[in-house]
Amino acid sequence: MQRVRPALCTLLLAAAAPLAAQLPHALPEAAGMSAARLARIRPALEAAVRDGEVAGVVTMIARNGTLVEVDSAGYADREAGAPMRPATLFRLASMTKAVTSVAAMILVEEGKLLLSDPLSRYIPAFREMRVAVVSGPDSARMVRYERARRQITIRDLLTHRSGLAYGFGDTGPVGDAYRAAGVSDGIARTDLPTMAENVERLARQPLLFQPGSQWNYGLNTDVLGRVVEIVSGKSLSDFMQARIFNPLQLHDTFFWVPDEQLARVTVPYRPDSAGHLTPMAAEAESFSEGRLLLAGKPTRGSRTFFSGGAGLVGTAGDYLRFLQMLANGGTLDGVGILGRKTVELMTESHTGDLSGAPLGPGVGFGLGFLVVDDPGKTGDYGSPGTFSWGGIYGTNFWVDPKERLVAVMMIQRFPTNGIRVGGIFRSLAYQAIVN
Repeated sequence: MQRVRPALCTLLLAAAAPLAAQLPHALPEAAGMSAARLARIRPALEAAVRDGEVAGVVTMIARNGTLVEVDSAGYADREAGAPMRPATLFRLASMTKAVTSVAAMILVEEGKLLLSDPLSRYIPAFREMRVAVVSGPDSARMVRYERARRQITIRDLLTHRSGLAYGFGDTGPVGDAYRAAGVSDGIARTDLPTMAENVERLARQPLLFQPGSQWNYGLNTDVLGRVVEIVSGKSLSDFMQARIFNPLQLHDTFFWVPDEQLARVTVPYRPDSAGHLTPMAAEAESFSEGRLLLAGKPTRGSRTFFSGGAGLVGTAGDYLRFLQMLANGGTLDGVGILGRKTVELMTESHTGDLSGAPLGPGVGFGLGFLVVDDPGKTGDYGSPGTFSWGGIYGTNFWVDPKERLVAVMMIQRFPTNGIRVGGIFRSLAYQAIVN
């Protein structure tokens, strides 16, 4: 095995030291990875910053339960000259969904919730749903409404098979109805005081398709978070704090960023007309991108509106620790959050009965995660059973149970189409596996 260069060992240990409470750190070779190969990551991140893809980036990799790579490059606030650091706070956006899904499955394990339960058992407004049926070309679109043939279930919410949509992502009658009713997508500041009111508005709008018949990414996990509140008798924030954040020692994950931590929140960026990155709404809370309302600087979340689909802010280290719990089968440091069979159920594909490949070749969707069925069809590194997801600002993660590999990459940029740093990071993580 190749000898680890002393300078590289020193750099890794120095970078990992502030994160020791998150995961135990180890020299890469002790975890079956090459320090020399992992050293390729930092120059790649620096190149992404230099080329203007991102203003800053943080990456972390764990193997066999130990932290083997921590890198950061660029700026958390480029205009202020504040460097990106491993402890920087990021808008997790849709990476919140995995946490909310775990919260729901805690209640399933306690017998307080069944995957087969109709949603209307907990939120009666969803009992009688209509489905929008569209025919004809856009120029002469005809819309009729039919009754839902069955109830939306909790499993439908977890697998995005309910017929709910995101307003920003739908240009048809369902998206139009969401916008007319003021349904929040949960990503940016809203005048609605609570998610309860948002969900009640949502329940009065039509569905995109018959429940269970298709897959569509939508407000499912926001509704699921509201179910967690109703069943537990706690706010989603309080439930997560008591049942997930405190037991796992996730001290830097929030729905509302405290005053003393606000300076750690990174600035989100977007390309201007010339392709140069510019801060999103540097003097305001949000900005509009077509139909999509996103949070800018200085975002701190909400004290009352807890979006289970998009509301959390956190660090790469906290999220890596959360993922390591899942990679371990539901436990970390002797603390059990979920049972092993529950994690197995969550990370199996639940969309194999759908025709075609609604999420792309070689992948399906589990109870809160994208799940790889066939790496050859995906055309990317990974093993069967790898599960992953990301957020709209470019944050993403994956867990490869076969390789006992957990990885997180955090950036804050919208849109992310066309950028290469995420794919490069994934390649460089896998090429460093030597044992």
